[in-house]
Amino acid sequence: MGVTVADIVARLGGECVGDAGLPIDRIATLEAATPSSIGFLANPRYRGQLASTQAGCVIVAPAFKGEAAARGTAIVTPDPYLYYARLSQWWVGRIRPATPRGVHPSAVVDAGAVLADSASIGPLACIGAGASIGAHTRIGARVVIADGCHVGERCIVHPGAVIGADGFGFAPDNGYWAKIEQLGGVRIGNDVEIGANTCIDRGALGDTVIEDGVKLDNLVQIGHNVHVGAHTAMAGCVGIAGSARIGAHCTLGGSANVLGHLELADHVHVSAATTITRSILVPGRYSGLFPFDDNAAWEKNAATLRQLHALRDRLRALEKKT
Repeated sequence: MGVTVADIVARLGGECVGDAGLPIDRIATLEAATPSSIGFLANPRYRGQLASTQAGCVIVAPAFKGEAAARGTAIVTPDPYLYYARLSQWWVGRIRPATPRGVHPSAVVDAGAVLADSASIGPLACIGAGASIGAHTRIGARVVIADGCHVGERCIVHPGAVIGADGFGFAPDNGYWAKIEQLGGVRIGNDVEIGANTCIDRGALGDTVIEDGVKLDNLVQIGHNVHVGAHTAMAGCVGIAGSARIGAHCTLGGSANVLGHLELADHVHVSAATTITRSILVPGRYSGLFPFDDNAAWEKNAATLRQLHALRDRLRALEKKT
């Protein structure tokens, strides 16, 4: 199933430097590449691997054209990472069988659900009454699309995801909890990808909304009535509490959390493991990590933090005396 560098350039563009007829049979990292592999240099941090890699061809930015040419064949492109992404899509189309359209025999689809003819419903998936699945969308194994939820076109829902479970709503009642029935649904736009075992809860009254182009990693939790703006991406184990509103083109690193009813403006980027406790209305990068340390040092620092309020009061008192 090999191709030549010339085949790749003809399909994806870029400038070929060196042997255009070089055969390529796999995509690999620079470190693991063989003479019949194509690799890519996207992060300058790995520049040192350019000289040592065994890759037959490397994808590089114009700034590294000379170094790449000195070692052999290269494809020069303004954005090597994007080029690699498009190469991977083309490569998969060549080596993997196309996803079959239609409903797997083991899936359960309610008679009231609406499925596009080009949609694919995987093994043991469950599609509820009134749900709708758009054109060219792929629903993976054991996915649940609950009653009244909508998934748009060209979406990918990976195995085990649950869309439309009840949101976490309870009212205190003399030491007990009274369930608040969740009467809304989930509306997912086009070109959305939802990772394995991710859960998107239905709204309490209105719908939970995931706009076009959103990418959610595995094990992401989206609470009821959350609104996620277009082309936002969330890494694994992110949690968004109910009624939060996340803007467009945002990114949230792994295990980041956003508390309920908060708002993030467009183009807000949250570092991994950060907890957002107030709304962010200005685009930018935000972090809330306390660096790890050996346990003894961490405990001393934690004890000092607990005394900050007392130290603040003492400082104010001293300032008043001066």
